[in-house]
Parts: sequence; structure tokens; C-alpha cells
Amino acid sequence: MFDKLLSEIKKNNYKSISKAISLVENNNTDLINEISSCFPISKKVHRIGITGPPGAGKSSITNLLIKKYRKDNLKVAVLLVDPSSPFTKGAVLGDRIRMLDYYNDDNVFIRSFGSRGSSGGLSENINEIADIFSLACYDIIIFETVGVGQIEIDVVEQVDSVILVLVPESGDDIQMLKAGIIEIADIFVINKSDRSDADKLLVSLKKILSLVNLDNNDLVWNYPIIKTVAIKDFGVDDLMKELNNHFIFLNNQNNIINNKINNRYSNQINKILNKKLIHLFWNDKNKEILNNELKKNIKDRLSPYRLVQKLLND
Repeated sequence: MFDKLLSEIKKNNYKSISKAISLVENNNTDLINEISSCFPISKKVHRIGITGPPGAGKSSITNLLIKKYRKDNLKVAVLLVDPSSPFTKGAVLGDRIRMLDYYNDDNVFIRSFGSRGSSGGLSENINEIADIFSLACYDIIIFETVGVGQIEIDVVEQVDSVILVLVPESGDDIQMLKAGIIEIADIFVINKSDRSDADKLLVSLKKILSLVNLDNNDLVWNYPIIKTVAIKDFGVDDLMKELNNHFIFLNNQNNIINNKINNRYSNQINKILNKKLIHLFWNDKNKEILNNELKKNIKDRLSPYRLVQKLLND
């Protein structure tokens, strides 16, 4: 059904890739199935996640990474997730405006997505969209997540290497430990490191990582902390070096890379099952039961738990 479209994607046809992304975003299950049937692909694609608080400079760092990867003649896809309004479901989609330099480069594909309420910061079908770029033989796929801090942990399920971008004002030790996001990063970046308190944050990070490392008996990756000033292109070469080191490390540690692949596969299965089961569950009969309950006075309604039990039993 989509043979021609898939063939054009493999040729890196920009319009075909754009069309496929739009179809996947709109949950075209036929295309998603056909893309899935094309895997596994022998080419190794480095999936990089960039996360961190708003204003940390994630997009500036992404912009420089694109520039440097292109100098190495690598094909780069960038998936930028902007926050969606919980009311209108619309998104600002402003990150692409900062990356206009690459619009005439056929080997750079930049796309913004609304998070559409996804609590983990990534758009709902982002993994399937990344598979399109794997099919088109891209070398690097960069995921930049919504900058809302503590709930940005879904990114770890989709990528090989996670960069956490912080700034000197990112907060004290306790707040950072509470965030939990510290535990998902592979590489830490202190951006805007020419500001005061950058060294204080560096000391705090080292102290936190030493505590985390004590609990990890199998630790073999030495989590680097890179100081950058993105607007001056300072430190980003060091970041690229550590990204390359981490990718080599992963591919030399079969148990780690296999765990990542297996987790990604399992999460996709669970997501597909959840969608299909929810769709099957909300048949006309169950919708009617729910609507009848909603028509009652609030004090006369069944509790949500009891209503679910009733729906399951009926």
C-alpha cells in the first residue's frame, strides 16, 4: 500500500519523509505497520536526547551539534518537541525558527512537534517518527524535549545517549536530587558556564554523582560533566567527543545496548496494546453506561473505581 512512499523515504526524499511523518502523527496504523516491517536495519543510528529546564540553551547546543555533525558529512534529523496547550492542543513550534541555516541542506531534517499532552515530554508517536529517519539512513537523530524539568524522563526510553543541560542557576543539591532527572543522564552540560556560580554547580554535580555511583556496583561509564558557552561555541567540541565516546561504549557493551533496545521494543508493544485495548473497550455499550452516569447528580454517581468495575463486569 505504501511501497512507493517507503521507497522514496529510503532515497531521502524530503517530501516523502514529511508526508510519512504527518501520517504517523495522525496514527495511520497501516503505515506504522509497514515501517515496522522494514526493521531491523543494519546501519547504526545514534539517537541523542537533549533535555533540561527552560532557558538552559538546549536549542543553541542542538544548533551547534548539527553544524559540527554536518562538517563530518553525517546526516542529521532533529525532532523538537514544543509544549502543547492542554486546552487547545496547539503548540508554539518555535524552535525551528532558530535553525533556519539548515533549511537548504538536504541532509538535515528539522521537525517540530506538539507534545499533545504526553507527560514525558516527547510527542506520542515520536519513536515511530524516528524510525522513518532510520529507514532514510540518517546517522544522527536528536530528540529535544519540552523544557519542563522533572517529568522529562521518557526521553531515556527512546535514545542511546541523554544530555542534561543545566545552567548555574539550576538549583541546589536537594532540588536536583528530587528531580530524578539526574539519574537518566549520560552526559551533563553546564551551559552559560561563564556566569558566576558555574563552579559551584560543578562541585554540586560531582557530589551528587558520587552518591549515585556508590549505589551502582556495575558502573562502567564515567559520567562526564562538560562546561559550555553555546553562544560562543565554547565546549561543544568536548561534548561531541563525549557523545562519540558514549556511542562507542554502548556498542562495546552488548548487555547495555541490548537492554536499551529491548526496553524500547517492550515500551512500543505496551503502547500499542494500550491503544488497541482502550479502543476496543470503549464500545457503544460502555460509552452509554458512562454517559448515563454523567447525567446523574454528582452525589448519586458511582465512584470512578466502582464504575470501572461495572464496565469491566458488564
